[in-house]
Amino acid sequence: MGRLEDGRTVFVPRTAPGDLIEISEIRSHRRYARARAARVLEPSADRVEPRCPHYVLDECGGCQLQHLDATAQREARRGFVGDALRRIARLDARDPDIVPAEEEFEYRTKITLAVDHDGRRIGLHPLDRPDRVFDLVRCHITTAELMSLWAELRSLRELLPAALRRIVLRLDRAGGRHLLLVGAPAGWMGADALRRALVERGSGATIWLQPEGASAEAMDRPDSPFPATVFEQVHPRMGDKVRAFALAALGGVGGRHVWDLYAGIGEATVALIAGGASVESVESDPRAVAEAEARGPAATRHVGRVERVLGRLSTPSLVITNPPRAGMDQRVATELERRSPARIVYISCDPATLARDLTRMPGFRLVSAVAFDLFPQTAHVETVAVLERAP
Repeated sequence: MGRLEDGRTVFVPRTAPGDLIEISEIRSHRRYARARAARVLEPSADRVEPRCPHYVLDECGGCQLQHLDATAQREARRGFVGDALRRIARLDARDPDIVPAEEEFEYRTKITLAVDHDGRRIGLHPLDRPDRVFDLVRCHITTAELMSLWAELRSLRELLPAALRRIVLRLDRAGGRHLLLVGAPAGWMGADALRRALVERGSGATIWLQPEGASAEAMDRPDSPFPATVFEQVHPRMGDKVRAFALAALGGVGGRHVWDLYAGIGEATVALIAGGASVESVESDPRAVAEAEARGPAATRHVGRVERVLGRLSTPSLVITNPPRAGMDQRVATELERRSPARIVYISCDPATLARDLTRMPGFRLVSAVAFDLFPQTAHVETVAVLERAP
């Protein structure tokens, strides 16, 4: 962030606090402006050489902070959370502590690749250019297992179906690799040839097809509900730390009734039941609920959107909620206010929607917030906020 001569704030990506830069491509708005860094005249002490060539040559939009060292990145992410709590939630809050990641690179167990209109380029979008695709050679924040699969798949692109829209590569907890072809035509007969070619190159994977408007289906395991299209944290080791911290923050759950909202594949539900709680979980994805049923002990599981289901649940003593980036629907916040549990632990992947949702629940006070460094090299940050019923 900098200032123009007229006093307006200008936002310039790929810069660091302390940089002296020359800007270009200024896009003016009434109260602020956006610009590009044309040249770094004096680099900040926090600036480093990005590891990934795509970050510079193709202006890859997948990472936003690779030009900063790890310490500066973590300070920035702490600031994102603290700023949202102060500016949006109007709280007198400091920047939270942050739990660092164990790996700075090669941690992602899922990557979604875009396919351009003519199919010649498969990769990621440049920064602020969702209409363009550059051809990806290697993503340095994605696991080596998936990148080895991608290296082989790149050489076999002539075997991919026409009209393909996206390719998803995913590594499951057992080390199995999965290839999801989104937009593949129904009845596409090339999956066997593609599978054989990958096996010959030592890159076997379960191939999933997802025609336009249809569910994904594994070609060799058509009854499998997991894992190609079911949400799971893309940084599993750090995701486990977040969940363990959130569950501990609930306090003693023995004999208490707990809501597990946006429950995914039910990992938190399993831990809550093991702790002696009675649990009602809510998840909108039926395939995730099917996976939860297969994995975990019996629980009262509700399938549907949280805002449409809460009215049918028994009043809880405690709540753990883990909504998507858009945060909780207003109706969810209203129902939590009405039911007034003693404590809510909110796992957030977006500081702005977390702060907004706190304003929607004035009956609760923020007791603590801790950030987790789930996504090194990016501007994303996970936060666990503990709320208690206001006296």
